[in-house]
Amino acid sequence: MLNSDTLIVAASDGVLTLTLNRPDKLNAFNEEMHRALRAGMERARDDNSVRAVLLTGAGRAFCAGQDLGDRDPRKSAETPDLGYTIETFYNPLLRLIRSINKPMLCAVNGVAAGAGANIALACDIVLAARSAKFIQAFSKIGLIPDSGGTWSLPRLLGEARAKGLALTAEPLPAETAAAWGMIWKAVDDDQLMAEASALAKRLAAGPTFGLGLTKQAIQSAASNTLDQQLDLERDLQRRAGRSADYAEGVAAFLDKRAAQFKGE
Repeated sequence: MLNSDTLIVAASDGVLTLTLNRPDKLNAFNEEMHRALRAGMERARDDNSVRAVLLTGAGRAFCAGQDLGDRDPRKSAETPDLGYTIETFYNPLLRLIRSINKPMLCAVNGVAAGAGANIALACDIVLAARSAKFIQAFSKIGLIPDSGGTWSLPRLLGEARAKGLALTAEPLPAETAAAWGMIWKAVDDDQLMAEASALAKRLAAGPTFGLGLTKQAIQSAASNTLDQQLDLERDLQRRAGRSADYAEGVAAFLDKRAAQFKGE
């Protein structure tokens, strides 16, 4: 695990909480924070004691995207290679978030702009403070949405709204994002972390083997035909039905007691 002041890491009750920690920069990404968050996600993937992940930000923002001070064309005789930044940092992070077979929650505590917005949308469940806003800020500086934005936005919102957000860079309030189905829900600011933490703990105590398979199945649906998805459901249900969590869940239901799941 990479030690860095740019990321606060806390583990409790099976939940690994990762807090972006550059509040003076609205938690914009520099290379150190990129590496720290990647290491935190890898721990979440590899550590069996981690049953769920909660991602949030310190201060008044969730994440303002890339720190543009690190990519200022005026500071170099050569034009910056933003493709290198995406390939080295953002794409591996997005693939990791989507592939971890554990519940991945995001608590958007303030503005989520650029890559910050799209990293949030890559998580399984997104809760946002009512005062939070999602901004596809790329068009303001002549760029395209990255960090999966051109993939997630049309799937979540449809082409018309995806293009509207991407081309205008207009801020989308959290309550509208929830009403449009872009996020799970908007929460009163002073209740956000309590509600997000409680949900993360509840999921961490649940049948996380099956929850991970559910995540796989839903993510596959966008590119599968119905026949392919039915076959995938059959195969994943076969795996779920052979799990210790399923045996415990049925036993607990029949015994009228609380289940003690282990994520196995």
